[in-house]
Amino acid sequence: MTNLTSLLVANRGEIAVRIFRTARALGLATVAVHSDPDADALHVRDADAAVRLPGAAPADTYLRGDLIIKAALAAGADAVHPGYGFLSENADFAREVLAAGLTWIGPPPEAIEAMASKTRAKELMRAAAVPLLEPVDPAAATPADLPLLLKAAAGGGGRGMRVVRDLDQLGEALDAAVAEARSAFGDGEVFAEPYVERGRHVEVQILADAHGTVWALGTRDCSLQRRHQKVIEEAPAPGLSEALRTTLHDAAVAAARAVSYRGAGTVEFLVTADGRPYFLEMNTRLQVEHPVTEAVFDLDLVALQLRIAEGAALPPAPPQPTGHAVEARLYAEDPAQDWRPQTGALHTLAIPGQVRVDTGFTDGDTVGIHYDPMLAKVVAHAPTRPEAVRALAHALAGARIHGLTTNRELLVRSLRHPEFTAGQLDTGFYERHLDTLTGGAPDATAAALAAALAEAAPTPDAPLAARLGGWRNVRSQPHTRRYRSAGVEHEVQYHPVNHPGIQVVAATPTLVTLEVEGIRRAFHVKQNSNKTEIYVDSALGAHTFTPVPRFPDPQDRTEPGSLLAPMPGTVVRIAEGLAPGSPVTAGQPLLWLEAMKMEHRILAPGSGTLTALHVATGQQVEFGALLAVVQEEPQA
Repeated sequence: MTNLTSLLVANRGEIAVRIFRTARALGLATVAVHSDPDADALHVRDADAAVRLPGAAPADTYLRGDLIIKAALAAGADAVHPGYGFLSENADFAREVLAAGLTWIGPPPEAIEAMASKTRAKELMRAAAVPLLEPVDPAAATPADLPLLLKAAAGGGGRGMRVVRDLDQLGEALDAAVAEARSAFGDGEVFAEPYVERGRHVEVQILADAHGTVWALGTRDCSLQRRHQKVIEEAPAPGLSEALRTTLHDAAVAAARAVSYRGAGTVEFLVTADGRPYFLEMNTRLQVEHPVTEAVFDLDLVALQLRIAEGAALPPAPPQPTGHAVEARLYAEDPAQDWRPQTGALHTLAIPGQVRVDTGFTDGDTVGIHYDPMLAKVVAHAPTRPEAVRALAHALAGARIHGLTTNRELLVRSLRHPEFTAGQLDTGFYERHLDTLTGGAPDATAAALAAALAEAAPTPDAPLAARLGGWRNVRSQPHTRRYRSAGVEHEVQYHPVNHPGIQVVAATPTLVTLEVEGIRRAFHVKQNSNKTEIYVDSALGAHTFTPVPRFPDPQDRTEPGSLLAPMPGTVVRIAEGLAPGSPVTAGQPLLWLEAMKMEHRILAPGSGTLTALHVATGQQVEFGALLAVVQEEPQA
């Protein structure tokens, strides 16, 4: 038995904070590492000690195993937990940790190596008679092979993954997948396999000790995905027959035993619409969605990882599961704009209700360009699936998230969608329903009026209605205020209010009570520190308003055809041969920006001529930076 005393987490953000929470409960000292942008991040503030990794990019910081081991030794840590992502599935790093005399909180390096490449892992599973999808040679693909799924051999999380439905697009998709895989994992190997339409992503959590015991801790469904990255997960996976559950459990245990596994891991399967399972991969680490399994089995998987690393034996059988758990990943992104990641200050993050919130952020923190845009994981556990889904939707609907566009509304609508509530899950959910889930924003008139009334109230402790002798909904030269929200301008009239169906009950700078169509509603109002945005939250929805000045600034205009950076990022590629004077066609990819681990194409807005190119490969750009200018041809 090893007796651990101090733990370094070779990671950042939410997962580092979560691991520190368990380490403290077990009496372990905690050590964080951080890049320069993360110098004041929550995981750094939360640890007993922290060590700087100079630089900003992951390749210079969280992917530098040598620096992390040096940090662990300098801080007196005797164990390293890799979390997920970064070096968590790097066998060489695990070996180096062990060679330095530190305890590795993970599986043996040989097990990591055996499953590190999806192509080699599938060969191992084929030998163990686990059902597999047969690979397709991209160079020999025919229309009969479509649709195809391109996947990075060395990693997951949706990086290096593309769906190809047209052979003419295969070459470009293959190049993009290889470039993204090389950037994310340092390995550009990509393979192709049939893409299963309306398949389900079902996985089995396994836990194994060094004494021969392997637990299969039920199933999880992770079918709701965007860009092949999970958005909503739940345990147990609904609607599976007992025979299929047994098959999945047995296959997962067989996979673990095949590589002499130890610690926590996940075996992932694709389940077709007719119930046939196919092995996808084995993740030799803790999964992002592990909290739903913890809730259902009433376990702390991180605590079990640590005890297994110390040499403890698991009981012969795991505890019995109870109830149902659902997790939603709250991202700083705009689903209506091709899931565009968002950066900037997070002024408020408050999620009510009896739910678990795992996050790496607090009010006032900044979401930067270098890392994944996930703000938090929100988990609800209840005796039944409908109760858990309802509790999670209610908590997210009541959340106050200020400063950044998020996928919160998408999550609420997804959880309340008839297909989801009925347990009809598959990986094509967002392809079919994204327009419905992101369109039709709630009417903002009442919220905009609340913003105007809050702005007009001079002090927090002097209700405006009482101070002005009451509000009258009559026409008498009302004051006018204009706001912009989600690209739409709203004009409201107040003092007195001039909007049919709305009456003012009371107003302060932070809380406005209105009667809307005979129903009294509370509107919580908050203004950011520089007074450029106003946030209004109510049961009718959440709105962010930007006050519109009476006289617009002429310098705000942009030259026609200007291509502006939709987010801060790094220019990683420019179309071959592209230069001022080059002819371009509408929709042609001109350059690629990398932000938050994903590549984003910048397309020509129309056919014409590139008249200016203001960036070069490797250049970092800020949000709104001028990238290029296209002079479009006149319409015929």
